[in-house]
Amino acid sequence: MRGNRQYKIDANHKAVVEALRAVGASVQSLAVVGGGAPDILAGARGKNFLFEVKDCKAPPSKRRLTKDELRWHNDWRGQVVTVDSPEEAIAAFLILTLGNPK
Repeated sequence: MRGNRQYKIDANHKAVVEALRAVGASVQSLAVVGGGAPDILAGARGKNFLFEVKDCKAPPSKRRLTKDELRWHNDWRGQVVTVDSPEEAIAAFLILTLGNPK
């Protein structure tokens, strides 16, 4: 945990959580974890998926991964997806759970 430091939740975080739940995922917000960890843990079909949420309405400089996020993503040996909208989160979730239809 970050202790007394404030953590930032992107404006579309709640909408992404709701969208993932609407397609059947169980969802846990990890936003308070800090240290560059992804914002959302979603589960379905016995698997877990990590999502980093960025706000598509924010300026490009605010949509980049922070230094902590870059470090975390580079060090993580599992899956993590960066999404910037509920629609993108649903698309990524469906590909992760059902596979790419191509």
